[in-house]
Amino acid sequence: MIEQLTQAEAFARIRLLRSPNIGPVSYRKLLARFGSAVGTLEALPELGSRGKRSYRPASREKIEREVEGIQRAGASYLFHDQPEFPELLGEIESTPPILTYRGSIALASQPCVAMVGARNSSAAAVKLARQFGRDLAAQGYVVVSGLARGIDGASHEGALSAGGGATIGVIASGIDIAYPPQHKELQEQIATEGLLIAEQPPGTQPRGSHFPSRNRIIAGLAAGTVVVEAAPKSGSLITARLAGEAGREVMAIPGSPLDTRSLGCNQLIRDGAVLVQSPEEVIELLESFEGTPRSRFNLAEEREEYDFSELGGETINAGDTAEIFALLSTAPVAVDELVRQSGASMALVQMALLELEITGELERHSGGRVSLAG
Repeated sequence: MIEQLTQAEAFARIRLLRSPNIGPVSYRKLLARFGSAVGTLEALPELGSRGKRSYRPASREKIEREVEGIQRAGASYLFHDQPEFPELLGEIESTPPILTYRGSIALASQPCVAMVGARNSSAAAVKLARQFGRDLAAQGYVVVSGLARGIDGASHEGALSAGGGATIGVIASGIDIAYPPQHKELQEQIATEGLLIAEQPPGTQPRGSHFPSRNRIIAGLAAGTVVVEAAPKSGSLITARLAGEAGREVMAIPGSPLDTRSLGCNQLIRDGAVLVQSPEEVIELLESFEGTPRSRFNLAEEREEYDFSELGGETINAGDTAEIFALLSTAPVAVDELVRQSGASMALVQMALLELEITGELERHSGGRVSLAG
């Protein structure tokens, strides 16, 4: 953790994250390798030049416009190693390096429970989500959801009705964009009374690829996720899977097998999620949570850690990168397997992968796997 960022380093971090082919994982690895975003930006052109084309980080002008947009929206930046960054969110594999927010960031460090479900939810499920949200907030829990229609909106409304603004809305757009439009007033109320969080730059309209990224933040903030109503292959099940991979509790409310909107929840329970039917059961489960979930849903595998200090400040040569490249294909493979087959250290393999990712030749997958892009 750091106590305070210099203005130059904060600006460089935003610029680094907005640069081409830099995602949360590569961002974190680059900072670990070069010690600062300022140093990383200086090294990027040389790293990128090893690929098939020249590399240019995001322009200073672009980031200046972004910062102005954040100021106009009355929002603030939060960096992954600042004291206010929520501890649970910092534990997930793809921790968002930079968030923007409006409202009380302290809410994100209080006991949180995520509630998600169908957009085209039944009237009974909406009523139930509102009741769960209200009762959980009244018992001291902060309700986290994604401000979508249906279950999300009802969960937020229930939490707000308990007083105290105990709810967090995580959106897939920029902090200054209301989505869906019919939740504009609700989103503003959450930003004013609770906490509104966005990962995308201001002015960004929501796209399909943004929603899984948003879902990982919802799951990462909470000790447990409750799925109220969900069809098979829905976004809510993605959130549940991400919660399971992060080692958090996964809970589901059962429903009628005759209603397709309940099939996702029923399947989650078959796959190991805990069946819950009341807010009291959720509270009982989370009060006893000490890092080991009772649910057995999508448990994450432990992965080998690495230390860039093994490189001693040296830059790997083109032959090392070429050797790693030759082991890759479009089929995802675990980084540990690349280490075994190449005989190189974990740090060296990770640096080679970073160089390939920066030039757009590498794609990262869940579970610490990588493949050739495309």
